[in-house]
Amino acid sequence: MITTDDEVLALAATVTDPEIPVLSIADLGILRNGRVAADGTVHVTITPTYSGCPAMDAIREDLAAVFARAGHERVEVDLVLSPAWTTDWMTEEGKAKLEQYGIAPPTGAAALAGSRPVRLGLTVKCPQCHSLNTREMSRFGSTSCKALYVCQDCKEPFDYFKVL
Repeated sequence: MITTDDEVLALAATVTDPEIPVLSIADLGILRNGRVAADGTVHVTITPTYSGCPAMDAIREDLAAVFARAGHERVEVDLVLSPAWTTDWMTEEGKAKLEQYGIAPPTGAAALAGSRPVRLGLTVKCPQCHSLNTREMSRFGSTSCKALYVCQDCKEPFDYFKVL
């Protein structure tokens, strides 16, 4: 049985993102908090990468399953939308895992709170050959949080995890 908040976070961090299975929810930065209540109920707080993320239901089920295997039947998973998730919450290890998986990781810091977004041309490094000679094919890739790019040198298409 898990008895400390640190143990809750450690076990919750073993759950992977169903859309990018090489990333844990901790790597992705969506795991916000975890604790054990006095009555033994496990509470986990997650923030979706965007409010309509379809992976949240699967992540909730995976969290319930991992804690059930650890002897906790009462698990509450809370979705918190504020503050909104940002790619700044991703771990450096998670970004490296993305690149190894063939998805270009987000680059740069997210916009500062309260500032207006400025649209700039973006050079995205190819995760296959590391060329900067790439171009965006579609603003949306396999999921809404990714864009589809193609490398002009190795000719391989790849997803780019957008900076949010």
